[in-house]
Amino acid sequence: MLDCPLRHSGPVQKTKEISLSPIPPSLPPFGPTTEAISKTAVALFKVFFFPENMFIEVEYHVRVVIPAKNLDRNGLLARSSIVSCLLKYLLFWKATEEYGYFLAVTKLKSIGNQEFQESSRDILLPVAFSCRTFLPVNGEIMLGVVRAIATHGVFLKCGPMKYIFLSARKMPNYYYVGGKNPFFLSDDLSRIEYNVVIRFVVFAVRWTKKKWEIEREFMILASLEGDCLGPMSLSGSDEMDL
Repeated sequence: MLDCPLRHSGPVQKTKEISLSPIPPSLPPFGPTTEAISKTAVALFKVFFFPENMFIEVEYHVRVVIPAKNLDRNGLLARSSIVSCLLKYLLFWKATEEYGYFLAVTKLKSIGNQEFQESSRDILLPVAFSCRTFLPVNGEIMLGVVRAIATHGVFLKCGPMKYIFLSARKMPNYYYVGGKNPFFLSDDLSRIEYNVVIRFVVFAVRWTKKKWEIEREFMILASLEGDCLGPMSLSGSDEMDL
């Protein structure tokens, strides 16, 4: 088993502004009215990049559509209703190629004036919020839990990433041991088996927008070639918490 520290990032280094294209028609809008939002869902991102780190803070300006039934007696919207709407959107969108997986809404920064839509009976509301994303990149060291074992390698899971493959060719000095509960055994008797936590390095990342049943996911190739890489424990509870 290994006992080597993970790398940590320094402070925020720079800011970059990017224009986001309108929401594709195949995806739901921020609320129930697709036509009302599709023309206004051009957002401005301020992306703060953390050096040597895969976490990004994104400030997002957008208009959300919320049903009028969510108004209180005073004709106002509760912040919880707005956050709930944003979370549903991020959950459906899941990830983007540029910024990675959406993890959480970290701050509701500002709420604009409500606009009532007569045709749909919905509320159109400008909102600015910050959210945290997770972008896998080559060369980063991560922790993953073994979810399946095959003769040619093992499949891992780490946080929102479900498609991480560690090839047997990228496990130096490990060899496959078959049976009812197969595993990989190293020369020093370390075992890679089901539910074991593995410290690995990312050596290839591919964005998949749509392929078979996989949609809006990152495909990761892992490696144990390097220092302080390999099995960490026998419990999946140590999986990287995002």
